[in-house]
Formats: sequence, structure tokens, C-alpha cells
Amino acid sequence: MRLTKITTVPGDTGSTGLADGNPHRQEHARIATLGSVDELNSQLGVLLAEPLASDIRAVLLQIQNDLFDLGGALALPTQDVFSESKIAWLDEQIAHYNAGLPPLREFILRAAHALVPCSM
Repeated sequence: MRLTKITTVPGDTGSTGLADGNPHRQEHARIATLGSVDELNSQLGVLLAEPLASDIRAVLLQIQNDLFDLGGALALPTQDVFSESKIAWLDEQIAHYNAGLPPLREFILRAAHALVPCSM
């Protein structure tokens, strides 16, 4: 299906419709999750605009495709279009790329106005 017209008029009342036409409040967890998935997909698009190793590029492109499918599954909750195999594949990729990393000694928490290092 090709979307040729996107409008947001129903959103002006504080609700938005899923792909099946069912309205949900914009604060609903499903709508918030759709936004988060779209935002992550956009961030991957920005990253993919940079030069990357071909293996990393291939993984990120697959993740982008899977995120698009996840968005579809969230927008059409009665259809099961997102498989467990995609989650298993992502877990494998994470394990593969983390295998050569040293143990984590610190990480950064985002505060309201600054990045705060935290030691482990």
C-alpha cells in the first residue's frame, strides 16, 4: 500500500488513529512507542549518511527495515507481522559486536542539562 496523503487534523483533538482506523489518545503507550521507533529509525538514517564499514552498514540497514516492520506491527495490532526471529537476529548482532569489547567500566547518564559520567 502506498500512502499518498498524510494529514494530522484528528491529532488536533488529542487523538490519533492507527492504520486500522482505531483512535487512541496521543498519550497511549502504543502511540508513544510508534514515535520512539520512528525516532530511532531516523537516527539510524542520519548515521547511515556517514561513511561506515560495509558489515556495519548492512546490519544497520537490516535494523532499519526491521524497525519499519515493527512500526507496522504497532500500527496494525491485529496483524502479527513482527517475528521473534528478528529479535533473535538482533540479539545475535549485539552479542557479535560486543564480544570484542572490554568490560564496561563506566557509562554516561543523560541529565536534564549535562552528561554525567557514572563509574561502575
